[in-house]
Amino acid sequence: MSRIIHPIEPVYDSNSRILILGSFPSVKSREEGFFYGHPQNRFWKVMAAVFEDSLPVSIPEKRDFLIRNGVALWDVIASCEITGSSDASIKNVKVNDLSRVLDNADIKGIFVNGKTAEKMFKRYGRYRTVPCLLLPSTSPANAAWSLERLTEEWRRVILPFIWE
Repeated sequence: MSRIIHPIEPVYDSNSRILILGSFPSVKSREEGFFYGHPQNRFWKVMAAVFEDSLPVSIPEKRDFLIRNGVALWDVIASCEITGSSDASIKNVKVNDLSRVLDNADIKGIFVNGKTAEKMFKRYGRYRTVPCLLLPSTSPANAAWSLERLTEEWRRVILPFIWE
């Protein structure tokens, strides 16, 4: 198991209202060079439904989608040892400096996509001035949550922060 450095830059601008954090990019996302690159991950489908927007496909479309909707996107972990894409295998974590986003955007809420991201954020995150809420994971491993149920929960939790 070798140390892998997070290869994807955060997406945000000064108008971003929420920050969504994953744990660490999957093998497929690292290959593609962008977040939630595995076709089985439901992140982009959930986000398109939440914002009643078209499903972004290309990386430029995904970036534009996030910025247009006031969403900053990054991961908690900057580098770690990981086997494949398994969050359960993550060891020797170094976290991203979230102040890079928080100091340059109007973030009203931080949302962690799944329990691993939440665990890493709580263990290492020191950003108590902004509320942090857990969202159910969009990973296909979270089979207990249908696309419809995920969308409903994500909409209920994040839209009040966008409209604030």
